[in-house]
Amino acid sequence: MKNKNFVASWSGGKDSAMAYYRAVQAGMAPKRLLTMFQEDGEVSKSHALPFAVVQAQAVRLNVPLMIRGAGWDDYEEKFIHAMDECKEAGITHGVFGDIDLIGHLEWVQKTCAKSDIIPIHPLWQEPRRSILEELLAVGFEAVIVVVNTTMMPGEYIGRTFTQELMDELEGLGIDSCGENGEFHTVVVDGPIFSSRVPLVFGDVRENGGFVFLTVELRS
Repeated sequence: MKNKNFVASWSGGKDSAMAYYRAVQAGMAPKRLLTMFQEDGEVSKSHALPFAVVQAQAVRLNVPLMIRGAGWDDYEEKFIHAMDECKEAGITHGVFGDIDLIGHLEWVQKTCAKSDIIPIHPLWQEPRRSILEELLAVGFEAVIVVVNTTMMPGEYIGRTFTQELMDELEGLGIDSCGENGEFHTVVVDGPIFSSRVPLVFGDVRENGGFVFLTVELRS
């Protein structure tokens, strides 16, 4: 994979950050980040991060950010269009943070094939816990910003990822990786960034079985 260029599927959370980190460690060259946003372009899909926050991460990666606003009905179409654009720019590979959900893997493989992009999954089929332990060991800092309250208590919103938090979640029978959508995170710092992302965390709001932590860029 050395010197192969790539577009990173970037959620702004821990798994996409670890996949990006592994790809760069393997000698791959990041050329773009792709973040999928809600239709109105206000916040990112799933993680609900405002554009300013994702852009601040991209600046600290020194990699251009591309976004696509989409609903679930046209998500695949917008994703493929973005991959087409990457291919036209000479990008050959895509890096994704999926760990072990086969449906996600198959969807990525199918959609990337339509753009002749080669998908790479640096975390695939590794033990979830070992990925998290490496995340902390290499210096990433991540904060829980979305909690699915049908799967875990909303009180975990705003918690910083630590060994103690992982043990606590697992003691309750909750997947500490959140691979099934139990929660989502934002990465604040880590070895891939030129400096810490200056974030401010605000109010907690509830909507449809989820709680969201307001995340803003410090002015």
